[in-house]
Amino acid sequence: MESLDLRVLSDALAWRRAGHAATLVTVVETWGSAPRPPGALLAVRDDGVVSGSVSGGCVEDDLIARVKAGEKSKLPSMIAYGVSKEEAARFGLPCGGTLRLVQEPVLDTKWIEEILARTAAHELVARTLTLATGAIELAHATREQQMQFDGIKLTTLFGPKWRLLLIGAGQLSQAVAQIAQMLDFEVLVCDPRDEFVIPAQAGIQRLSGMPDDVVRAMNPDAHTAIVALTHDPKLDDMALIEALRSDAFYVGALGSTRNQAARKKRLAEHFDLTEQELARLHGPVGLRLGAKTPAEIAVSICAQVVECKNRIEAPAAAPAGCAVA
Repeated sequence: MESLDLRVLSDALAWRRAGHAATLVTVVETWGSAPRPPGALLAVRDDGVVSGSVSGGCVEDDLIARVKAGEKSKLPSMIAYGVSKEEAARFGLPCGGTLRLVQEPVLDTKWIEEILARTAAHELVARTLTLATGAIELAHATREQQMQFDGIKLTTLFGPKWRLLLIGAGQLSQAVAQIAQMLDFEVLVCDPRDEFVIPAQAGIQRLSGMPDDVVRAMNPDAHTAIVALTHDPKLDDMALIEALRSDAFYVGALGSTRNQAARKKRLAEHFDLTEQELARLHGPVGLRLGAKTPAEIAVSICAQVVECKNRIEAPAAAPAGCAVA
């Protein structure tokens, strides 16, 4: 359910529109220390160009060779790698590692277009492929669902791109934005102060307006993280009120332990936030890495966002607040 899978679908769609044949390959089962988890997606163009991955590289090489050799199928089929120690070594799999893959020709692209449109509207989509016929069905999915494969039907999940909204456009925000982009987040920045500008950078969108209005208008969902970094209560607090009442999976705010305690008291007394809502706030924001510089603090913030995104249980000494949808 990573947004990288959407990039694979986008590439496959572009290839088909350009007149190329394309094959999708999905990891459906693994045993041992397989390099990629179930659900990992790869697209192979008819000339051997690939998007995505299903292993460390050697399996991809074999799949490319199959395609370039003219191996074609009108229906989905199964492929297994690493069934023996010799084959596992040949394909670069750890000893005992095994991959089972489903490969399918991309014949109709309407389902790809629909998935890309629905995920762009921040909808989770379940795609079910019937291997015997190649028939594809799309349905709304929930975050509790997982990939399923029973040998007859394969259901995979596609979710919207993860979003990170930064309140404030200072030096720290710029560092966080750069790291978040490398983590494949859609980065949004809101700062109504004209004195603070964020350098023009591909993939970073500047949102105008007051932070609380921006948060409310974007309707944060379970794929959204919000971090307040202005150090100005007039801006941060109003945004946090909306964020803590939303479905955002992560809400954080810059400030010392003393400032965070004062902030929580202020939000509880004047804005009627509940203890449960306030408990979602990460503050001081970021993992405790002893960070000093803006770059180090940005690393700690992004690491904590990823920790919550992946639903990793934080150590007892670390701040609580990961939202569970």
